[in-house]
Amino acid sequence: MALLTTLTICFVIILATSQPCQMPDDFVAATSPGHIMIGGLFAIHEKMLSSEEHPRRPQIQKCVSFEISAFLQSLAMIHSIEMINNSTLLSGIKLGYEIYDTCTEVPVAMAAALRFLFKFNCSKETVEVKCDYSSYNPRVKAIIGAGYSEITMAVSRLLNLQLIPQVSYESTAEILSDKIRFPSFLRTVPSDFYQTKAMAHLIQKSGWNWIGVITTDDDYGRLALNTFTNQAAANNVCIAFKEVLPAFLSDNAIEVRINQTFEKIIAETQVNVIVLFLRQFHVFDLFNKAIERNINKIWIASDNWATATKIISIPNIKKIGKIVGFTFRRGNMSSFHSFLQNLHMFPSDNNKPLHEYTMLLCACAYVKDSDLSQCILNHSQGTLACKPNKTVEKNFMRKDFLWQYTEPGLMHSIQLAVFALGYAIRDLCHARDCQNPNAFQPWELLDVLKNVTFTDGRNSFHFDARGDLNTGYDVVLWKEISGHMTIAKMAEYDLQNDVFIVTNQETKNELRNLKQIQSKCSKECSPGQMKKTTKSQHICCYECVNCPENHYSNQTDMDRCLLCNNETHWAPVRSTMCFEKEVEYLSWSDSLAILLLAVSLLGILFVLAISIIFTRNLNTPVVKSSGGLMVCYVILLCHLLIFASTGFFIGEPQDFTCKTRQTLFGVSFTLCVSCILTKSLKILLAFSFDPKLQNFLKGLYKPIPIVLICTGIQVIICMLWLVFAAPAVEENVSLPRVIILECEEGSILAFGTMLGYIAILAFICFIFAFKGRKLPENYNEAKFITFGMLIYFIAWVTFIPVYATTFGKYLPAVEIIVILISNYGILCCTFFPKCYVILCKQETNTKSAFLKTIYSYSSHSAGSLAMSHLSLNSTNNNVVMTNSSSSGKSAAWKKSREHQAKAFAQISRENVPNMYKSLPRKRISSI
Repeated sequence: MALLTTLTICFVIILATSQPCQMPDDFVAATSPGHIMIGGLFAIHEKMLSSEEHPRRPQIQKCVSFEISAFLQSLAMIHSIEMINNSTLLSGIKLGYEIYDTCTEVPVAMAAALRFLFKFNCSKETVEVKCDYSSYNPRVKAIIGAGYSEITMAVSRLLNLQLIPQVSYESTAEILSDKIRFPSFLRTVPSDFYQTKAMAHLIQKSGWNWIGVITTDDDYGRLALNTFTNQAAANNVCIAFKEVLPAFLSDNAIEVRINQTFEKIIAETQVNVIVLFLRQFHVFDLFNKAIERNINKIWIASDNWATATKIISIPNIKKIGKIVGFTFRRGNMSSFHSFLQNLHMFPSDNNKPLHEYTMLLCACAYVKDSDLSQCILNHSQGTLACKPNKTVEKNFMRKDFLWQYTEPGLMHSIQLAVFALGYAIRDLCHARDCQNPNAFQPWELLDVLKNVTFTDGRNSFHFDARGDLNTGYDVVLWKEISGHMTIAKMAEYDLQNDVFIVTNQETKNELRNLKQIQSKCSKECSPGQMKKTTKSQHICCYECVNCPENHYSNQTDMDRCLLCNNETHWAPVRSTMCFEKEVEYLSWSDSLAILLLAVSLLGILFVLAISIIFTRNLNTPVVKSSGGLMVCYVILLCHLLIFASTGFFIGEPQDFTCKTRQTLFGVSFTLCVSCILTKSLKILLAFSFDPKLQNFLKGLYKPIPIVLICTGIQVIICMLWLVFAAPAVEENVSLPRVIILECEEGSILAFGTMLGYIAILAFICFIFAFKGRKLPENYNEAKFITFGMLIYFIAWVTFIPVYATTFGKYLPAVEIIVILISNYGILCCTFFPKCYVILCKQETNTKSAFLKTIYSYSSHSAGSLAMSHLSLNSTNNNVVMTNSSSSGKSAAWKKSREHQAKAFAQISRENVPNMYKSLPRKRISSI
């Protein structure tokens, strides 16, 4: 609403006078009548001639500095319109044109736009101010142009009032895609969003991340800079400096700013890539200065100047370095080439640029070919006075001078703009008489134009929702061939997939050579390293640090190292990859495992040997005093199973082995200790001289129930363990480089309960054995049981802290060692002394020797007991003496002898019955 009000006020001021507008002679460039008029805006001259820095009167000055490339653009529009008129596309309808020279200045372009808005077929050049322009019929139905985005935006804001279609062939500012701000604007080129994205992508792929940007101080330059900055950041490309040049040549500060820009370029020694969003005349002056200063860089060219012949023709242009540019896709230009070859036959009466070009050729008729463009530029600054002749006509054909200045991509864009209007008019006029200029209004054409599908003869095109024609880009490289600078196509950029398509091997080599040039703030970090920046540094200025352990980087210049999967992989410091962790366990081939297995097998051999020895000496006193054959065999079987259980601790853990090893060991060891407990209890019962204790032990001593109950409790513990929290295989991944395959006990409480229960039985066994340790030398089993239990306690008390602190694959070996120590201790203490007697002291393993030992021990024990009684009674001053006639001994001594005799008789009945039967009862009673 505010814009409409402003424009209305502007029109009121303009229309305050009824006098027609008096334009300079060169303001209207070219005209041709037709049923439907198309306007055109081209910067045929580079600037306006002004003697004052700040104009005092609002008048349009004379345009100077003839621009050949813009002149060719106007010819491309004329040629395309002529092609449509000469075709059957618009049968019976002729397109006319009215082309204006913008002189690269916004005020001039605005003045031309006002002329377009003049009411059609009116005696006075006026613009009517209305609230509704739906039925308003201006001089033109559509406008092609302008080239520069700054001018296009200004003109578009004015044309929006009447919704006159404006199709640009070169304006790429991204903001022009905003249909709210510019509803009547369309273009046949992509927006700068895609160009800047392609530039940033190319820079990133080439390995550059520290670059400079030079742009113009206008809407185009600022918007392009802003878009490129965002795209560069997205591709991890940093901008070292941003220099802004005045937008127009008429600005006197342009020379100063160019010098300041070069000072910045020289100061940034690490910047070797510079992106230029400039107009052709900016680049022309910039490169001339760069040649003077001997500056060699890689220059990234925007579509404004990437194929500008004026710049390619600069002497010694190769000294400035490599130039990589982005241009619009080109089409078939053969028809336009023929048009230029016959340009001398084209009438110049209503084409002032063509007339001026003829005069310039006349003035430069005798100039060398290499200096022709400079001569034209010099003579276009002033007034021309030359009469065309045959020499001038010949110069039209001189080495295709105009064709050398043709920019194919830009010419194709102009051609597409004209064709789009032609096809839209065809569709609109299908049911209308468009020979009548009032057949439709511009806004109706705009509606059709937005949805039209048109062709250039080979490909079909249509505008997208934002009014853009996304045809893509060609990537070109300037290179010297045979002493002349030429433009070679390197690749195509696909907008939709954001990829560069390279098909030529030579082009691939050129791209590879570009990558050899460095443009970085910091040296790149190699794989195995990462970038480290500080808050004060730019993100592209960094240090390289090594990846820590268990991290890796497999590319150059990675922002961070990647973490390995700690459960399955590992990596050393400065690694470029993760390594799979090795699975470890106590294997059969491990030297420690082999040693432990050998010790276990040796134990099994000992058990078998003892079994053979005991079987062959079954009726000897030593074997009979060991509890009998069945007890010995049960204990030996337990020892055998305990030794065998160690094998389940070795090899790759399986669920079966994890459950079996602890259960087998626990039940076997419990059964072994239970049997030894009954033996200890029996010994204590046999040699207990306290009648009350003996009666208690007699009631307690039930061998089979004791073994079954003690072992059954352990079986219940193990069964509950297996049911509710069974041991299972577990991968221990806490170590940095290996995975330990181990048996997880399932429940530490159950594991501790099992071991604790064995310890309780062993402790009871130890107490009973300790009570009966002072037995005859040939019957000292209690003493060795005591030693065996002590070895067991020492081994398992040591095991607890060692097991808790040991980690890794040798943890099972710790338990194996403890099992072997405790098993060997009990086996050796229980059976080795007896085997020694059987094998080495056979004279003591006889009935007579055995009885002699008992008699000797009995006499010594009874005498000691009597003396202790006498000592006790003497202390109490109460000595009791018997009246025995046989020995005169005390009654207490006699009573102790009788009690001991009964004890021996009990032992003899159980262990040596034959020996007991051979002894006379009187002999026993007389002891």
